[in-house]
Amino acid sequence: MTAAGGPAPVRVALRWEHREPPLPPAAVAGLGPAATALAAAARDRLAAGATLRAAAAGTGAGAGAGAAGDEPVLVVLGDPADLPWADGVRYLGWDDGVLVPTTARPLPSPALWRDALASAAERPLAEPLLVLLPPGLALLTELPVRPAAFATPAPTVPEPAP
Repeated sequence: MTAAGGPAPVRVALRWEHREPPLPPAAVAGLGPAATALAAAARDRLAAGATLRAAAAGTGAGAGAGAAGDEPVLVVLGDPADLPWADGVRYLGWDDGVLVPTTARPLPSPALWRDALASAAERPLAEPLLVLLPPGLALLTELPVRPAAFATPAPTVPEPAP
C-alpha cells in the first residue's frame, strides 16, 4: 500500500510465454507518462458515451522495497470497443481472474499469482479483487464497480469587463 492508502505496484519476476490466439481485451493499463495519456483518452471516451471503470495506484513512495518508484499506474476497464488508446499503454485480458497482457501468458499460472498476492496483502481487500500482472509489476486492489469519473480541468471563464 502507498503512504496515501492506495495500492502500490510491486515489482515481480515473472516468466512470460507468447499467447496465441490473444485474449479479448477487457482493460488497458498505463504506467508513468502513459497513465497520464490514458487518463486523457479515457475522459474523451467517457465524453463520447463509453462506460468505463478505473483503478489507479498511487506512487510507490512509502511502499517499501519492490515498489515501482514514483510512477503512477492507471487501469481502465470496459467493453473492448469502449477502451481508450494512448501511446505506451498495454491491453489486458482476463486469465483465471487476473488481468494479463492479451498476447502473453505468465508462468506459473495466473491463479497461483492471484492467490499469492492476495495472501501477502497488507490488509484484507474486499472481493472481487483486481489483480494485474503487466510485465514486471503486480497490482492488487479492489475491483472498481462504479463508472469512472476522470477529473477534467475547469473551463476558464473570462472575467466580465468593467
